[in-house]
Amino acid sequence: MTDHTYEVSVRWTGDRGTGTSGYRDYGRDHDVTAPGKHAIAGSADPAFRGDRDRWNPEEMLLGALAQCHMMSYLYVAVQRGFTVVDYEDTATASLDVHRDGTGEVTEVTLHPVVTVLEADLVADAEAAHAEANRLCFIARSVAFPVHHTPVTKVRAAG
Repeated sequence: MTDHTYEVSVRWTGDRGTGTSGYRDYGRDHDVTAPGKHAIAGSADPAFRGDRDRWNPEEMLLGALAQCHMMSYLYVAVQRGFTVVDYEDTATASLDVHRDGTGEVTEVTLHPVVTVLEADLVADAEAAHAEANRLCFIARSVAFPVHHTPVTKVRAAG
């Protein structure tokens, strides 16, 4: 087994001069950075007084799941011998917020649209999503279900 560690830094940039003196008195803006990488401009969801032009934590979690599934899926494609030539996903998440201010993501659904070259391997390409989910480090780490509603296309010979 190989262990890996990761490090990111989060720096709040939303002080408007009075800190957190009141719920409406501070910005939710922050930067997420890692050594050698561009900063990600973060905020809260607009429903929680955040900036809609910045990434919120829920979107970043959803993005991590979609990215991880895609990377795992591409690996499985190589292992199973079918050729992916295009992959897109428009993932969705459900967040339940409770009266006491707590909440949780309750489920995620990935909607990958995958184009393969081999028409005779479409069933294998569709089945590969289950294996990709099993392999995805992020999906294995969350406490809610990650569903998949894939569409598989075949690139026409041309």
